[in-house]
Amino acid sequence: MTRQPLVMGVVNVTPDSFSDGGRYDTVEAAVAHGRALLADGADILDIGGESTRPGATRPLVAEELARVVPVITELAAAGAVVSVDTMRAEVAEAAVTAGAGIVNDVSGGLADPEVLRVVAATGVRYVAMHWRAHSDRMTDFATYDGPGGVVAAVRDELAARLEAILAAGVAADRVVLDPGLGFAKGAAHNWSLLRHLDELAALGRPLLVGASRKSFLGRLLAAPDGAERPVGEREHATTALTVVLAQAGVWGLRVHDVRSCRDALKVLAALDEGNGS
Repeated sequence: MTRQPLVMGVVNVTPDSFSDGGRYDTVEAAVAHGRALLADGADILDIGGESTRPGATRPLVAEELARVVPVITELAAAGAVVSVDTMRAEVAEAAVTAGAGIVNDVSGGLADPEVLRVVAATGVRYVAMHWRAHSDRMTDFATYDGPGGVVAAVRDELAARLEAILAAGVAADRVVLDPGLGFAKGAAHNWSLLRHLDELAALGRPLLVGASRKSFLGRLLAAPDGAERPVGEREHATTALTVVLAQAGVWGLRVHDVRSCRDALKVLAALDEGNGS
């Protein structure tokens, strides 16, 4: 029987995220969107106040705090399991105080090592993603020429981050790893990682995968003239990956459209368990 992954619904409280920038950049809109994702079956809501799309510039700490803390406070009070998508210790600490139970750090503690102190002190779950540089220059680091290519590099660099995380006092059973699809990686790198998730799982920690609507899917679905499929038209491919990743045994899926993801998982469960009508 395929273990069902957790579904992490994305709530971008930003004006410039690649998928839905600006649609939920007020507290009211973000909270409403979070509630809608819960109704669609999200297990976790991932609240972020900083866009990490390629080329994005960073907001001020005060801006990020103002974006995410009120949203986390309200959704956590409503009973949601909340993750904060941040690279900053100050934001992580405020988010946990507001009710977040997970810190989802796309830098794996490299952007601000003090995040690890916050996680260790609070005992929350920590998602550490593979990362090499901030969004405004990460494409400069999308080179994997060593033995084993991108898979070996990501495995080894995540192993180094895991060692640092544990050394900081974070309990091993609180750590989840993320291969960081699209972060300092081209389309071919992403596909290689997806084909070899077992090598990353061999590090002994659960995996979160965020493939939803990303540009490598747009490139896969490109028109005959080479134009990438627009962001809003990549959902079918994302849903197809949902099934593949669930069968691969990942811990969680970070997605924008929770309903389509949940539908795909229900189909898979019906096939596994024989409970379809």
